[in-house]
Amino acid sequence: MRFNRILLSTTLLVVALVIQVSILARLQLPGAVPDLVLLVVVGLALVYGHVSGALIGFGAGLVADLAPPADHAAGRYALVLCVIGYLVGLAKPENGQLRSATGPMVIVVAAAVSTTLLHAGVGALVGDTAARHVGMVSLLITAVIYDLLLAPFTVPLVMALARRAENDPLAESTTAGTDVASGFMASGTGLRIGEQRGVLRIKAARNRAARAGRIKGVKRL
Repeated sequence: MRFNRILLSTTLLVVALVIQVSILARLQLPGAVPDLVLLVVVGLALVYGHVSGALIGFGAGLVADLAPPADHAAGRYALVLCVIGYLVGLAKPENGQLRSATGPMVIVVAAAVSTTLLHAGVGALVGDTAARHVGMVSLLITAVIYDLLLAPFTVPLVMALARRAENDPLAESTTAGTDVASGFMASGTGLRIGEQRGVLRIKAARNRAARAGRIKGVKRL
């Protein structure tokens, strides 16, 4: 991953995690907790693609697993967000531009449902049955509602910042300077080659003139 991607992703995920833990988790809303970290992963994966999406998802999930008040085994949410980041990254548009807002909203719904099911499934494998006591249907419905309410204010902003970071003016100026320097060197080399060719042509013309003079002198004799 590029340095600007790592810096932007880390900053956005830290801010999202702080808001989620310190504000959203304390609202005591019924059902699930609004997953702001998931929305940031979705936005970044839609711009960076499936490979970066998987790496970002794994890092985000691992930090969320370790952040207090964590009530589950470390690595559980990292695995879930890694899979979600990879799958969402596969839906990245080829030209990098989304045609409408319907696509991201559908992706957010699918990501919310998949995250809840995968988290509960992994928890069942390790003996965590908390999802059964809360109610899976209630968790799914509330997770979708909360994430859909936050998505219009989160996903477009994250995608815009990610695209802006990809079009880094410092990187463009460096590339342009490299191209200019390469062109200057190429033009300088071309001038040198042209001068050498001109000298060779002059020498060849002088040799032909000298040979012609010798041949004429032989005929006069």
